Formats: sequence, structure tokens, C-alpha cells
Amino acid sequence: MDTHCRVCLGENPELFYQEGKLVYWSCPGCGAIFMDEAGLPDAHEERRRYLEHNNDPADPGYRRFLNRLAEPLLQKVPGRSLGLDYGCGPGPALAMMFREAGHHMELYDPFFHPDKKVLEQKYGFIACSETAEHFHRPYQEFSRLHKMLCSGGWLGIMTCFFLPGQDFKSWYYRRDPTHVVFYKPRTFEVLAGMFGLNMEVPAANVVLMHKREKTGF
Repeated sequence: MDTHCRVCLGENPELFYQEGKLVYWSCPGCGAIFMDEAGLPDAHEERRRYLEHNNDPADPGYRRFLNRLAEPLLQKVPGRSLGLDYGCGPGPALAMMFREAGHHMELYDPFFHPDKKVLEQKYGFIACSETAEHFHRPYQEFSRLHKMLCSGGWLGIMTCFFLPGQDFKSWYYRRDPTHVVFYKPRTFEVLAGMFGLNMEVPAANVVLMHKREKTGF
């Protein structure tokens, strides 16, 4: 049994859903739903599943999908900023789109672009598309992302929210075995408060978080 929420570290998560050996917990604090640790996929299963995705950077449909995150984030970021595509996968289309807009981009993905040196830099913005639902240790991942953001920087996340009335059992997003944590808008409100970030939801399933600029001396 998971005794703490892996997203906000809150205590006493509640049993939410069970299907065979798969068990999911819900956090009464932040509202996140997460798979029990015993059911988390191993690295081999994750990589195999990711290679099944058809994420062609030249596909107009895929670029339109990514533009749901790229467009609002581009409106916030000054020109020629240094950005990071975090969890970019084998075909970093999102990074390509930001480069086309004049920004400098680094790539990180634990399976396809695993150079951890890029995690030691500071970034004006970080884009995290269809990645947060794969986090086995969400709190640690968000802590890392916050640390890498410059003062005044932006974090853009796209993931499918779990909304009221959604049937978790039949939800297509849950059916992907590598999707192990699911967020509500309230979850990101809690995270924003924990890390001292401003937050907005510019489009469905998209969250922008702003690291406040330091003031004073």
C-alpha cells in the first residue's frame, strides 16, 4: 500500500480503483490518482511502449496537437530563450517547433536522449508534453523541473486531465500501461502553491506555471 501521495506527499491516500493486480490510489489533498508502486512498469516495458508511438515531427496532425501547448507557451517566452523539451521521446517534434520560432532547445528523455548534463542547466522555459502521466515519482520530477527554471521562467505541461464524471475504468488514457499518474486541475493548483508558482490553464489539458522573478537584493 502507498502510504503517501507520490505527487504532493500528502498522507493517507484512499483506494480509488482496482482491476486485477492493478491498484490505483487517490489523494484527498491534491486529487491526483496514481498507480500503486507494485504495478509500475519496468524500463523495458516502458521503452517498448514508447517505440510504438508514431510521433513524426513532420506530421501536420501531430504538430497541431502539440500546438495546443506550444502556442500559449510561445506567447509567454521572450525571443531567443533557452528551452528544454523534457521527455521529448524519439522524435522531438516540440523542440523543432520552438527552434522554428527562434528559440534554442535542449533535449532530455531517459530512454532516447539520456544526457543528464542538460539537467544541470537553467532554462527560460521547459516544455513537458504527454510526459507527466509517466512520472513514477511525480513530486521529485516537479522538484527537478522547478529547480531548472530560471527566475521568471515558464513551465508548460500537457497531459489529459481526469475530470468529474469521467469513467476511470473505461478511460482510454488509463489503458496505456505506462500512464501511471493522472492529474486534476486542482492537482496543479496544489503543486503551484507548494513551489511558489503562478498557474494558468490556457487550454484543455494544458497548464502553464510561472516562476516568479526574484525581487530585492
